[in-house]
Amino acid sequence: MSYTRIIQIEFNHCDPAGIVFYPRYFEMTNSVVENFFADEVGMSFAQMHNAGMRNGVPTVHIEADFMAPSRLGDKVAFTLIVRKLGGSSVAVEITGRMGEELRLRARLTLVWIDNMKAARWPEALRAGLAAHLEEAA
Repeated sequence: MSYTRIIQIEFNHCDPAGIVFYPRYFEMTNSVVENFFADEVGMSFAQMHNAGMRNGVPTVHIEADFMAPSRLGDKVAFTLIVRKLGGSSVAVEITGRMGEELRLRARLTLVWIDNMKAARWPEALRAGLAAHLEEAA
């Protein structure tokens, strides 16, 4: 089961040519991950971080392919799929599309931390992530 969030491309996302400046895509993918955890997994980043900065899901690996430019005003559908769930990590794939056109594909590995160290997923979060697990295409 995938998770989709629409992000409208704003002026602050763009370079002088009016297209998304590629590092801004990393901010957008982080926003998708943050909203996915709040909406689907069962714990918001605020809940993780307001507990004395004990928990979090930092990105430990990211790679991206940029297929086509996104322009000011575009509404890009970002879709997140869980590809692999480990003991303390999760691999996700996020694609960004405008209609049928693929704009971005990013692959991220996130790790659950407790007291600034990798730890096993709490069972409730593991279940929320497992509900979105799909085999790689």
